[in-house]
Amino acid sequence: MLLGLVLAMGMPLCWPLPAVAAPATLTVLSWGGAYERAQQHALFAPFTETTGIPVNVARYNGGLAALRRAVAEENVPWDLIDMTRSEAMAACAEGLLEPLSPSLVAPAPDGTPPDEDFLPGAFSRCAITHSVFATVVAYRRDAFPGRRPTSIADLFDQRRFPGPRALQDTPAANLEWALLAYGVPREELYRLLSTRRGLNLALKRLNGLEDLRWWQAGDTPSRLLAEGEVVMASGYNGRFFDAMVNRGLPIEILWDGQVQEHETWVIPRHAPNPEAARRFVRFATTTERQAELARYIPYGPSRQSAARQVSTHHGTGLDMRLHIPTHPLNAKRAITRDDDWYAQTRERVGEYFRAALFDTPDEASGAVAEPPADGETPDPDS
Repeated sequence: MLLGLVLAMGMPLCWPLPAVAAPATLTVLSWGGAYERAQQHALFAPFTETTGIPVNVARYNGGLAALRRAVAEENVPWDLIDMTRSEAMAACAEGLLEPLSPSLVAPAPDGTPPDEDFLPGAFSRCAITHSVFATVVAYRRDAFPGRRPTSIADLFDQRRFPGPRALQDTPAANLEWALLAYGVPREELYRLLSTRRGLNLALKRLNGLEDLRWWQAGDTPSRLLAEGEVVMASGYNGRFFDAMVNRGLPIEILWDGQVQEHETWVIPRHAPNPEAARRFVRFATTTERQAELARYIPYGPSRQSAARQVSTHHGTGLDMRLHIPTHPLNAKRAITRDDDWYAQTRERVGEYFRAALFDTPDEASGAVAEPPADGETPDPDS
């Protein structure tokens, strides 16, 4: 009767419809520069197109200090962080990250389960590896006419290869390279670095470099090389590739001694949108997305199925397989970074590194660090 009365009076039927919540914005903490541009093309924009969830990107240069503060205050502004595996392991041990199950990841297109398709060590309690990058040394081709660096030892030979250098202000890669320059075998590097003697040898070699510039932001090495402020610099292989291919910078990558490392996705504790973050991780770690990312920047996919699909560079048509760190020609003398060693020693070795090279006390403790005791691990020369 009520319905008939309403229709007879010409009144509209206007029962309220349930509200549809707007998709939450996913905030990702990443590294900026050429890497972020590649992620925008291969991951972020396609994810938004597929799910309707906008992606906002914040930038950082690594480190855990900001994450520690945010978690302690329960005011975390990021849903997802693109983090190196060694830092992810340390952050997980401190309780700063959410657990991530391997079941979150999709199987390969042919049905191969993730644990058979991904690289060994790609899954840890709080992180999933999505790619492999390398810290390498690049040099200006016009700086050394008639002679080119061929060995990582040439980084330290300023008599044959004169000019300023630029290195990242972190122990990683620098310590390994310094010992390689002495002729230490790759398989002995971390055993020796676990002793006072090994650390002091490495730091002495680094201290011997003249006119050395230290960098933090990932785009600094290419800029220093482009402006002629240095003739050799450490940096990430993808950034150097971008400088060579997209900007025509006259530099060359020295693959000898490249230090390979896993790059991972992690979700911080108290993230505002953890479910959206998990949805992105599943999307971004598919075979298709990993292969597509490698078409923009030469980082090796963590899935075998994706590595087989790496093809040409968007825009130039270059064969990207020849530029990824894991290619056999580039990986002949590669070092696989020991993430367990760094996760366990990062604070202590970092303090010793800063005290020895920058002559400054540790910011957190205000004290100059002591080196690790020789008794912690066997000294190969004892």
